[in-house]
Amino acid sequence: CSRLAVILHPQIKKRKKQIKSREKMLETLSVFQWSILALAALCIGMSKTGVQGMMLLIVPYMAMAFGAKESTGVILPMLCMADIMAVAYYKRIADWKTVAKLLPTALLGFLVALFVDKLVPAQGFRQLMGWTLALAMAVMIWSEIFGKENRWMHKWWYSALFGLLGGFTTMIGNAAGPVMSVYLLSMRKEKMEYIGINAWFFLVVNLLKVPFQIFAWDNITWGSFSLNLLMLPVIGIGALLGIRLVKLFPEKAFRRFIQIVTILSVAMMLV
Repeated sequence: CSRLAVILHPQIKKRKKQIKSREKMLETLSVFQWSILALAALCIGMSKTGVQGMMLLIVPYMAMAFGAKESTGVILPMLCMADIMAVAYYKRIADWKTVAKLLPTALLGFLVALFVDKLVPAQGFRQLMGWTLALAMAVMIWSEIFGKENRWMHKWWYSALFGLLGGFTTMIGNAAGPVMSVYLLSMRKEKMEYIGINAWFFLVVNLLKVPFQIFAWDNITWGSFSLNLLMLPVIGIGALLGIRLVKLFPEKAFRRFIQIVTILSVAMMLV
């Protein structure tokens, strides 16, 4: 026991020091950090209730304001709050068979992300994900142009692969939006069904991520969570704006909008 205590003591001391430094940083936020945080809360609310591209705007700026890894701990509770709002509104609009196909391998994606987090550089992950999604996007666009059905969409491994990618990318950097967009667009889901599946899938996945962020990566603290609570009204305003805006999109225009935003997301991963 004493030998184990000697081994663990430096690690525990290091983790406490990291948590204290993050708490101190959160107590002394600059005007820039507060502005980005408020913008992020608004965009997250809008994104979760239909205007999917808004998440694309805030992830890089949150990384600049709070640090790449630390920002994931600030963003995640806000995502969970927005997910609950989205599910409350779209609770009856979801294809649970599709969600159930994705979740098992999404959980496996969590474990893969934890295992390889320290082995592969972040840029290497981005490139790999970017090229994988670019290939899937190319197949989807080809099938739409030539009016042919994606033959892979009925294969068991198709949903499993996207579930794995979704779990992996959301764990590494809350970046599973493009993965789900490519998958649901390739499955030819209608607008409201698309939003409903997204809402339920990400609610379950994001809630499951919370313990990992707290205990494995020390990214969520009482200090960071208090900031999330302060942003709750802003998230709510964003969610209401998203509901209003998505109703203005006709089905075809909504699909084109999601395609353009997804292409931009994939391009950013490859840069």
